[in-house]
Amino acid sequence: MSPPQARPGDPAPIRVLVVEDDPVAADAHRMYVERVPGFAVVGAARSGGDAQRLLERTPADLLLLDLYLPDGHGLQLVRALRAAGNGADVIAVTSARDLAVVRDGVSLGVVQYVLKPFTFSTLRDRLLRYAEFRATAGEASGQDEVDRALAALRAPQPAAMPKGLTQATLHAVTEALRGAAEEGISAAATAETVGISRITARRYLEHLVEAGRAARAPHYGQIGRPELLYRWLSEH
Repeated sequence: MSPPQARPGDPAPIRVLVVEDDPVAADAHRMYVERVPGFAVVGAARSGGDAQRLLERTPADLLLLDLYLPDGHGLQLVRALRAAGNGADVIAVTSARDLAVVRDGVSLGVVQYVLKPFTFSTLRDRLLRYAEFRATAGEASGQDEVDRALAALRAPQPAAMPKGLTQATLHAVTEALRGAAEEGISAAATAETVGISRITARRYLEHLVEAGRAARAPHYGQIGRPELLYRWLSEH
């Protein structure tokens, strides 16, 4: 499906070049980007050389860049682009977890890292944060405004654990929730699976709902009050 056409007066979309040698992954990344309002894919390259040739004739504002390319490391491509005067920003998409590579990338203008495998919602969050950062313009009134502009690029912190909840039990409840049937699981069933009380299970389930990791809905089955079922939100 083609992205919606911009209407007169709308800001120009952020132009994205997808650089990924795996054709299946490249198609998925293109589809993800095109689902985010304000972004447009201008092309896809399968190697660093292809990316350089494409950028010579098609400007891009942002590279969605795999770091492992058939003709060299992705950061080599970024260095070559900087040497040629190309200042396009970069979101690195990689399975690499080497923090030395992360530091090198930051020095070259890599504004975000997305670790494979990832969901659409993860990439959407990074793209929207990048768009917010890119939209900042003019002169800052003070330190607070500079801090807010830079904070736009940072991922949100995990929700704080309420008093009395532990990370180990939260993990167990999360696994029970993720392994439940499509319609969801009740607090009582969760309690039995994990080995905790129903009240405790409900506290953990409600915490996951408040954190945006789960959803709850009433289930009308037998006569009496409906039972609440909790369902894992798979995109998070």
